[in-house]
Amino acid sequence: MVKQGFEVYVFEALHEIGGVLKYGIPEFRLPNAIIDVEIENLMRMGVHFQTNCVIGKTVSIDQLEADGFQGIFIGSGAGLPNFMGIPGENLINVMSSNEYLTRVNLMDAANPTTDTPINIGKHVLVVGGGNTAMDSCRTARRLGADVTIVYRRSEKEMPARQEEVRHAQEEGVKFMCLHNPVEYVADETGAVSKAVLQVMELGEPDASGRRRPVPVENKTVLLDVDQVIVAIGVSPNPLVSQSVAGLSLGRKNTIAVDDTMCSSRPEIYAGGDIVRGGATVILAMGDGRRAAKNMTERLLTGQKR
Repeated sequence: MVKQGFEVYVFEALHEIGGVLKYGIPEFRLPNAIIDVEIENLMRMGVHFQTNCVIGKTVSIDQLEADGFQGIFIGSGAGLPNFMGIPGENLINVMSSNEYLTRVNLMDAANPTTDTPINIGKHVLVVGGGNTAMDSCRTARRLGADVTIVYRRSEKEMPARQEEVRHAQEEGVKFMCLHNPVEYVADETGAVSKAVLQVMELGEPDASGRRRPVPVENKTVLLDVDQVIVAIGVSPNPLVSQSVAGLSLGRKNTIAVDDTMCSSRPEIYAGGDIVRGGATVILAMGDGRRAAKNMTERLLTGQKR
């Protein structure tokens, strides 16, 4: 948009620019120095960045429009972690992968002298089989932990990229496929100390085409752990979408858009995980380019939808 001559402002909820590239992807996979170069290039081009600004709380979409903003792109991602709803998920040292990766990647939480240090686990359990689960277990390994990843299906059904799985295995992560947590047990301080894992087997395929995991009756495993990282998926935070009147929503508070990435409100476009749910950086970049092309066309021609 800035290349087309528009004055562009980016409103970021966190204290650093970069979004999931900064807080969700570990340094060993995407160095922050690379992201910083891209941000500096945008600043030199004239893009304005405003941090610590939560759209829907700090300022509303209506206020932005009253201030003269004519085109708005929502790329707020999917930052609301999913949990399993099992006993013990609220124990000390049980956290989402979002919290874990954000605190380690963005807030230097592995440093005991930082303002918000994290408890470093020695026996870490990571729940899930996606790329975020692999990022979490590989991060925990780099912090010196003995790491076990549990996944309710077999390794063949893991949604993570094969090379990510291989890298985790090469780095010493233990894989317990066909296991699923059903409870976390606390020690005398209220911190997690054990995980009860239900042994699973594969049944008939479900709607996704993968064989459905079903419990093996009366068969569980007890695992000693001192930290649990839950990485079973994310949903869009409803704050933005629910704070915009007249915005049509899709499944799980995603924003519904057409082929041009335009929402039900003609001045508002959206893309990335806020539209797709949890997807990839490449797809989000494509959505941004497509939205920019179509928003530019609308703004320059003044066409009405």
